[in-house]
Amino acid sequence: MKKILVFVSAVAILVSCNKAGKNEYIVTGNVKGIDGKNVFLEKQDEAGQLKQVDTVKIENGKFTFKGSAKEPEMYLIQVADTQGKVPFILENGDIDMTINKDSINITKVTGTYNNDELSAYKEEGMKIQKKMMKFQETNMVKMQAAQQKQDTVTMNGLRKEYMKIQEDFMKQSDAYVGTHPKAYISALIVDGMFNQMNPDVEKIKKHYAGLDKTVKDTKVGKGIQTKLDKIGKPVAEVAAPAEGGVQVGSVAPDFSANTPDGKTVSLKQSLGKVTIVDFWASWCKPCREENPNVVALYNELHAKGLNIVGVSLDKEAAPWKEAIAKDKLAWNQVSNLKWWKEPIAATYGVQTIPATFILDASGKIVAKDLRGAELKAKVNELLAAK
Repeated sequence: MKKILVFVSAVAILVSCNKAGKNEYIVTGNVKGIDGKNVFLEKQDEAGQLKQVDTVKIENGKFTFKGSAKEPEMYLIQVADTQGKVPFILENGDIDMTINKDSINITKVTGTYNNDELSAYKEEGMKIQKKMMKFQETNMVKMQAAQQKQDTVTMNGLRKEYMKIQEDFMKQSDAYVGTHPKAYISALIVDGMFNQMNPDVEKIKKHYAGLDKTVKDTKVGKGIQTKLDKIGKPVAEVAAPAEGGVQVGSVAPDFSANTPDGKTVSLKQSLGKVTIVDFWASWCKPCREENPNVVALYNELHAKGLNIVGVSLDKEAAPWKEAIAKDKLAWNQVSNLKWWKEPIAATYGVQTIPATFILDASGKIVAKDLRGAELKAKVNELLAAK
């Protein structure tokens, strides 16, 4: 009888070691082959900067973070000497993740309501992302040929097809928010709607009104309300950029604005043998995905006369500066931090980003919106002609 009691007690102790209390979290990670490596728990501060809040070591293929969370919040797991981070929702309860050190980005996080919902939402989103990637791969050559021929009919047709796939993702997000009022991910989706080129403020208000009070009371939920309060008159806040802009063959309008360190830089003083005016933003995923190609181009051809001026459509300095540092953008960067009301973008008639204008040594626009191999070929052509 004593042996049975001892066995039961031992099992109870083991179970209690892996079970979070009512007001605490236990994050358990499983990762093979890198014992002794540090694992960092990170979160974004008010200024948009990533901060490490805890560090543990991997022992016997496992790591554990313990603590107490006042409310759900997005956090990141970073494993030392590996590529990528694991986003998850830190909340009280048992949170489990199995990490492949060679494919950090495919880590699935489960165990609590919000992390189960986040994983399910991401899986559905991946199905649409795969459609988008397949469309890009299938039509890349066709689009490049149309750009070279300035075949606007083909280009517009392909863009419309691509936009339909993007609309599927938006519909999925709208449907999710409508059916999951208690999910923290719903607040993140609604908050992300402010970053769209022309936010539908009335839709945001409707979605926000439908959220459960527990979600509205989170930092993200309160942030949504603050943004809505600041908007006041929706039309004035989300007005699209001015029509018109500049055309190939015309001289690029000069402009000046502040750099991240507060200095004023103009286009005129930044001109090289070839100059790229690159409109982008830290929140623009396609822009960030294109940045490595632009960095490689700049590193290869800057010494031969290529200059770049980045014009950001950010609203806040912190994420702008962080993106510049993270993406290793070594050329001049300027912004008025006015989002889609950026005056330089209005002057150039920029309606979507990324947007690029390629200038010759005299400042004349010789091409627009080239990417990748096509952009490199054009720059080399212009440099060779000098």
